[in-house]
Amino acid sequence: MGDRDKETEKEILSQQKFTMAGAIGRAAGSGVMKGASPISRQEQAINHIDAYIRDNCPDPSGALISVLVRRVKNTTPIVEKHLEQPLLALAEIIQTILGNESVLFEFVRQVDVRWGEVYQERPHFQQPGQTPHPEDEYTHDSIRASLLDLLKKAENSNHAKVS
Repeated sequence: MGDRDKETEKEILSQQKFTMAGAIGRAAGSGVMKGASPISRQEQAINHIDAYIRDNCPDPSGALISVLVRRVKNTTPIVEKHLEQPLLALAEIIQTILGNESVLFEFVRQVDVRWGEVYQERPHFQQPGQTPHPEDEYTHDSIRASLLDLLKKAENSNHAKVS
């Protein structure tokens, strides 16, 4: 760096407020982040799945989306397995939920709980083998249908080919 560049840098730095992040950045030197994302690949994959769910899962109340995104964030081994194709992770997570009735029923219960938290009302909990309450937005069948639809979209996506 030439003398003139050093003077300009010194003048700019003298006008800036000191921050620890700025000091660390200056100490590391220029180009330390060149070509790298400050967000981990796992976090990028989770963010991609999150956006995909929000864009492709109709859910007016948002409880289903909230619980499914939480499930994705808590299922890091599956996400880590599919960093290059995150929608494969989403498909695997959905298949895990749909592949076992008791897991599906528990997932629906979690969605109902989330709905109750959002609306500050007591949710309608459908029991296995029972007819759902007429005002229940989230039933075993409706959640199964929503997840199957989202799974089909993920499988048909250009980003994921699930066999």
